[in-house]
Amino acid sequence: MKDLLRFATAGSVDDGKSTLVGRLLYDTKSVLADQIEAVQRASVDKGLTTPDLSLLVDGLRAEREQGITIDVAYRYFSTPKREFVLADTPGHVQYTRNTVTGASTAELAVLLVDARNGIVEQTRRHAAVLALLRVPRLVLAINKIDLVGYDEETLTAIAKDFAGLARSLGFPDDAVVTIPVSALVGDNVVDRSEHTPWYDGPTLLGHLESVPVVVPEVNAPFRMPVQYVIRPRRNSAGTDELHDYRGYAGQVASGTVSAGDEVVVLPQGLRTTVASVETADGPLDVAGAGRSVTVLLADDIDISRGDLLAAADAPSRVTDELETTLCWLAEKPLRPGARLLLKHGTRTTQVIVGAITERLDPDTLTFVEPPAQLQINDIAHVGVRTADALPVDEYADVRATGSFLLIDPPTGNTLAAGLIGYPLADALG
Repeated sequence: MKDLLRFATAGSVDDGKSTLVGRLLYDTKSVLADQIEAVQRASVDKGLTTPDLSLLVDGLRAEREQGITIDVAYRYFSTPKREFVLADTPGHVQYTRNTVTGASTAELAVLLVDARNGIVEQTRRHAAVLALLRVPRLVLAINKIDLVGYDEETLTAIAKDFAGLARSLGFPDDAVVTIPVSALVGDNVVDRSEHTPWYDGPTLLGHLESVPVVVPEVNAPFRMPVQYVIRPRRNSAGTDELHDYRGYAGQVASGTVSAGDEVVVLPQGLRTTVASVETADGPLDVAGAGRSVTVLLADDIDISRGDLLAAADAPSRVTDELETTLCWLAEKPLRPGARLLLKHGTRTTQVIVGAITERLDPDTLTFVEPPAQLQINDIAHVGVRTADALPVDEYADVRATGSFLLIDPPTGNTLAAGLIGYPLADALG
């Protein structure tokens, strides 16, 4: 079975993200013939002599008309070596919040810059968001190298500038790879370019196929939010098969779980032992992060949806006072004192927003004096008090239990993505 890489693209407007994604899909033969024909017809209608591959990604009418990406576009493709889930995120500053959505589950991000412009404000903003979300690996794709005559010195200078930026944001040197590409003509995207004999690194696809896929959740302590309590199973005749059956269904958010493991039920704090780990296909010896399972426990404990099963030797912290980093996603501003809903794992509770202590300045990558209220796309440190005590972790330690959403009670709309702790402040010093 081939493994799966989830990655996102980001970059400024007109850096060529959609064209790059289209090139990947086109050159890996992941596009149906009728889609190619539709793109060719649309390209002719626009007076182009070559297919506009960005049309394979930009699906909204407004995106096609304006030539920009507005929504996060997800694409699925595969090669003989690996399967991919790709999130193409918008470049326009107005839609920076969408980058948070696309990068939140990414194991790698491809950040594009235009070879003619180098590192710009939006590059710094997106790099900060990627660092904030703890995306473990980063590719700097220097695009449109054909428009600078494939000049090695120009590309080397951009790579050097970005290396300093990435280092200041806490990315290890071995987590960042720079690849010169031309999405329009295909240089170093899938096939190696004869125009860059001075470049001896991998093509973009070659790197995506070979980079190790080890998500941070694999080595984190065991966590599983309970989604559903399963009572007696029924047989094919419709009668109860096991009267004393009680299983707790959910997805393993981090770490692993096996029969015999000691776990703690939070927020109650009750300890017990795992009796077995089951799936629809039968019991498992061990279940890891991302696996949906039913856990049976040795003791009868009052457990319901919203509770958390955690490793007994490394439990989550239970608290109703949270120090958080918020990315505000809504048009309506956030003011201290707002009463909202907070969704954490499988539990939803009421919250009161406390003080805004400082805001991230995306230009200087420093935290500055707080505003009176948060505006759309703002990233800030905010105190939050919850009606119910929650079992939480620092986002830097366990992403699943260290993140949450703020929801508007009347409409149910998502207002903010939140991280517990100050993960970016640690990197910025």
